[in-house]
Amino acid sequence: MSALEWLDTALNGTAFEAFGQSVKWSDMVGNVMGLIALALGWRRSIWTWPAQFLAGAILVAAYASAQLSGGVGKQLLVIGVAVWGWYQWRRGASASAEERGSADGRITVRFATWRERGWLLAGTAAGTLAVGGLFTLYPQLSWSPWADAYIFVGTLAAMVAQARGWVEFWFAWLLVDLVGVPLAFGSGLAFSGLVYVIYFVLVLWGLRDWWLRSRAKAANDPALEGAPA
Repeated sequence: MSALEWLDTALNGTAFEAFGQSVKWSDMVGNVMGLIALALGWRRSIWTWPAQFLAGAILVAAYASAQLSGGVGKQLLVIGVAVWGWYQWRRGASASAEERGSADGRITVRFATWRERGWLLAGTAAGTLAVGGLFTLYPQLSWSPWADAYIFVGTLAAMVAQARGWVEFWFAWLLVDLVGVPLAFGSGLAFSGLVYVIYFVLVLWGLRDWWLRSRAKAANDPALEGAPA
């Protein structure tokens, strides 16, 4: 057995069984890392991006084993956007530090403008149609093409909004969760389904925190929406 075969066997081995379903190591570890990344994002810590990078790398194995090509593609995008997000937050944190005269490494958050929201929604809709059409044309890529496409593009949209420091990031995650929970359970990824439920709760808390911070900053400085870290 080669090193890659051993790694694949280890990652996709059964960690434990719950409610009649086997929970794979890759599914469990990757999603726990994803929860950590979400918590770090809530705290506006730049370390959310390395955590997302690692979670994506591990979950590639989980989705590949479940034959969810859309999920694999989504995690590859997560890895790529995590690198970009790290760069964006490093630059944004430096700009915020200059503005405040302090350097705590936290990103300033704000609501997107209506123009930015329009571009985000249009891009998400167009991307979902394109990816869903691709999955429909090639059924071997996904057994649930439109749901898979919705999660694939919705996750990308959420991460782009997060990288920009937009409060709308949390709304995007809420919409992804509404489809992600039943799809994960239906795909045999029980731990992913459970984590999506936990995501939902954390997203609500994170949304409240970013919303209040953004509004507090806007009240103090109407010319610039956002919040001091």
